Amino acid sequence: MKREILLICFLTILGIESVKSQPKDFTDYNITWTEQSKNSSESMPLGGGDIGCNVWVENGDVLMYVQRSGSLAETNEYLKLGRVRLTLSPNLFAQHVSDVKFSQKLELQDGYIVIEGKKAHGQDTLYAKIKLWVDVHNPVVHFEVEASSKIKVNVAYENWRFDDQLIPDNTRRASTYNLDRYPGEVILHKDSVRQDGHGIVFFHRNTDEKLVPDMLIVQQGLEKYKDEITDDLLGRTFGGMLFGNGFIPAPETKGLYQKTPFTAKHIVSKNPKKYHHIQLVTHIAQTQTQKEWESGLAGVVSKVQGQDGKKAFENTRKWWNDFWSRSYIQINPNHPDVSDSAWVAARNYQLFRYQLGCNAFGEYPTKFNGGNFTVDAGLIDEKRAYGPDFRAWGGGVFTAQNQRLVYWPMLKAGDFDAVLPQFELYRKALPGALARVKANFGHEGAMYSEYISVPGLAVGAGYGWSEGVRARGTEIEFGDERADGTNGYNSVVEKGIMANQYVSYHWESQIEHAYMILEYHRYSGTDISKYMPFIEEALIFFNEHYRLRQKMRSGKELDETGKLVIFPSTSCESYRGAKNPSDVIAGLQACLTELLALDEKYISKKDKNYYREFLSTLSGYFYDEVENDTILKPAESWKFYQNVECPQFYPTFPFNRFHLGKDDMSLFRNTWKHGAFPKDMVISWHQDGIFYARMGMTEKASEYNTRKLMNSNRRFPTFWGPGHDWVPDHNWGGSGMIGLQEMLMQCFDDQILLFPSWPKAWDVNFKLHAPKNTTVEGKLKDGKLIELKVSPESRRKDLSILNFGK
Repeated sequence: MKREILLICFLTILGIESVKSQPKDFTDYNITWTEQSKNSSESMPLGGGDIGCNVWVENGDVLMYVQRSGSLAETNEYLKLGRVRLTLSPNLFAQHVSDVKFSQKLELQDGYIVIEGKKAHGQDTLYAKIKLWVDVHNPVVHFEVEASSKIKVNVAYENWRFDDQLIPDNTRRASTYNLDRYPGEVILHKDSVRQDGHGIVFFHRNTDEKLVPDMLIVQQGLEKYKDEITDDLLGRTFGGMLFGNGFIPAPETKGLYQKTPFTAKHIVSKNPKKYHHIQLVTHIAQTQTQKEWESGLAGVVSKVQGQDGKKAFENTRKWWNDFWSRSYIQINPNHPDVSDSAWVAARNYQLFRYQLGCNAFGEYPTKFNGGNFTVDAGLIDEKRAYGPDFRAWGGGVFTAQNQRLVYWPMLKAGDFDAVLPQFELYRKALPGALARVKANFGHEGAMYSEYISVPGLAVGAGYGWSEGVRARGTEIEFGDERADGTNGYNSVVEKGIMANQYVSYHWESQIEHAYMILEYHRYSGTDISKYMPFIEEALIFFNEHYRLRQKMRSGKELDETGKLVIFPSTSCESYRGAKNPSDVIAGLQACLTELLALDEKYISKKDKNYYREFLSTLSGYFYDEVENDTILKPAESWKFYQNVECPQFYPTFPFNRFHLGKDDMSLFRNTWKHGAFPKDMVISWHQDGIFYARMGMTEKASEYNTRKLMNSNRRFPTFWGPGHDWVPDHNWGGSGMIGLQEMLMQCFDDQILLFPSWPKAWDVNFKLHAPKNTTVEGKLKDGKLIELKVSPESRRKDLSILNFGK
């Protein structure tokens, strides 16, 4: 390590540290289409704040799906706000108009879309231009129409939820996972849409029907704790108003889009003009009455109408410029080439980060299975043509092992604002997670479902609706449930435990999210007092629960060596019936170590003594020999293997227990070589590229991560999927982002390792964030680091170059 530190000192003497932070030029990363789209699957993302839109031009019409974080129905489905259609008259985009030069461009740096049509007309040029942007600071979508001559604009709000809909059981696993296999009827009630003066008001108001969380509370025997459990759906109303200056109502129409019928309310410009401005103002709130919600909407509309539109656009543009300035990775930036897989990987890294930035201020996290950018389901899977709202793996439920990959890259990207919605999910869910432990086990701590939602309860589908399935009060020998389980459900289930045989006893994710918050604090220095109750209760559960389990078995809380026995457990979903799983051990070690390093503002001396003792009771790791190679086992023992995960690598990522520059990583390379799990699968959440980077396997890391971040098979490059999940697959992109970051920079304790798995052939301009409010910015060209800036300067001593190009 001394040699690497000396190298940095030498570079400093050469003066390469004198790089000035500049806003990055992402012009080469703009996406431009010169032909119209066939359907919504060929749409382009647009967003800001907590709103996501899909934009496309089809048969001369400009169309847009609008979705906003928090649009959760009484069924727990995640619904779109609707579809907007703009038609110009005369229409330069119409198919019958010849010789029109068409373009649709995402201006990435400024965060908006421009659609243009140009046609030569004698000595003049006819044109129509539509600028679409979402106000980052207000919940508004803007449509600005400009033309060379006066035109009229017809704006339609299209709604497909005009009747109550019975949700059949065979679709609930996807659309509303909480209610999969629920024995009663599940009805999604219709929206309200009306002409209101010169605009269109639309909304969905959740009914008082007691489905979620009420049915879950009864299902799980938690009636005693009902008043403590967060109900995020009761009275929730979401919708908005569509209006424009000088627009008047027009007749209603009906139609069919992608096999889904819709009704459309219209407004049309009263007079032809060269410039039209239409706004879609959104509003979400939990209110006691519809009138109260409508009053709130009127307040938002009034505020927006009183604003300076040009200033609002400049504020939004500035936010995106600042977003790009705080972090970036640009590979081979001086030679943009779509045939260069490394350049494409970096371009797509930025495009996907844009998608994440579109929900930076979401009430709810960006969903791994599509975010706010899903399209008509039949275009993803023709057998599941259930309309624009459908997505696999549910709406208001967030699968933790997938969600984590969406949020880990935000730390090195410095997106400390955008990471908060994921943390808020766990904070809000704490009362329900505590109630589950009190009711079922009678000890301290919180137990979170792998499929988490705001109430903090077990997901209904995974818990099991039938009493015949649950055999309450019976403790079973873990692993035996597989023999007579059917359709992924255990036939005999311990009280309080999930019936789903993939996620029962799967609690690693609450540890990992506690660690993510602790790392967020270490990176940003932000106060985490509001999250400390979650962090502590998530960890206390393991100490209290497994001491009790061991005492039930042996009469003593610890084993004969004074160690905690974590059994029954599981190593991710894969190694079932596990004893002392490596991912859980690593996570507890990581969290407890960071807890003990916190100021007494967060943890008292008395509590630190408790956590210090807890840490001392954790077992070490367990090893095996295969063909004379030492490997790390996923657990001390396990009953059977299923699924395709490799949690024996979690001690490297995310938990940082082993790392380059400190440990002999041949242990993990051998474990990889002899592992029976599938390798080099790039779809969805697969993390091979992260592990290759952490093991210092530069060639494998670069090959895998360029495949991971290659263009999707859809029109927009980062609309990956469906893979295991849906389109656009956000844990696919998140995993790719992490992989590229880890190739470039790894951080352990105070150490910053540059280029640990970076190929010398890749030039790169970069700016990433490290712990202690540190940024590292530089340029690598022709295998030489020609510029470097570490801020604060005092952190330069902690930076080293390790394993470069090997």
